[in-house]
Amino acid sequence: MLSFSSRLSNHHSAAAANLTAALDAHNIPYRFLPNAKDIWLRDFMPVWTDSRKLVSFRYEPSYLKNDPDLRTDFRKDLAPQLGLPVTYSHINLDGGNVVFSPSGARVLISDRVFSENPERPPAVLVRELSELLEAEVLIIPSLKSDMTGHADGMARFLDDRTVLCNRPLSSCGFEQKVKRSVRDYGLDAEDFPFVPTGGISAVGCYLNYLETEQTVFLPVFGIEQNAEAETSARQIFHKKIVTVNIREIAQQGGCLNCISWEDHHAQ
Repeated sequence: MLSFSSRLSNHHSAAAANLTAALDAHNIPYRFLPNAKDIWLRDFMPVWTDSRKLVSFRYEPSYLKNDPDLRTDFRKDLAPQLGLPVTYSHINLDGGNVVFSPSGARVLISDRVFSENPERPPAVLVRELSELLEAEVLIIPSLKSDMTGHADGMARFLDDRTVLCNRPLSSCGFEQKVKRSVRDYGLDAEDFPFVPTGGISAVGCYLNYLETEQTVFLPVFGIEQNAEAETSARQIFHKKIVTVNIREIAQQGGCLNCISWEDHHAQ
């Protein structure tokens, strides 16, 4: 079952209506969780390992240092209502910066995790993360100007050997750096449509899609590049592609993966 913050439906009714209509049309069960302090459920909910272990990381991102009222404490605010067995970690890490391969054997995390945990040497941190996540940790560069530095807006696994990356804007730009990093791990890197709009906006970040077992819900934004993104997605994925206009949410910095969370225990 998919979960979303109740704040999504309460404060972004148009985007929520677009999303729930798409989910309903494809018989995807979902629910809205109360007590979350913002809509970015992915970041403060625990992550699932391949063995179905739940790991909850400390959610104290530097970009919310001056906004403590926006920091949801999963252990206090949401865990009681879910009643799930959870392993808690003191590592400071957002769920949006944890991108698993389909098998769960590998996980992409941006180097923002190092600056968020300065008390831990990088090698030690990577080893601890690998043990907790039961996966090979692959560190990719973060965009310094991006407030969150999350991996899920830069790279997503298509399969265990192929990573979709934002299409480079130039031969020497940041997107090329991410692709080189992926290839340095011996993986294939494939371009995915990308239209940067500047600032905190995620309009044009098609890579932040929501993937279920049979469907990819592709964010669209009411811009002319949507058609190309949809065509590319249909060529790349062997799943049904469903577009969801999420512009209202994207203007605040995130898209479909950012606002969703999967509960594998719920029916």
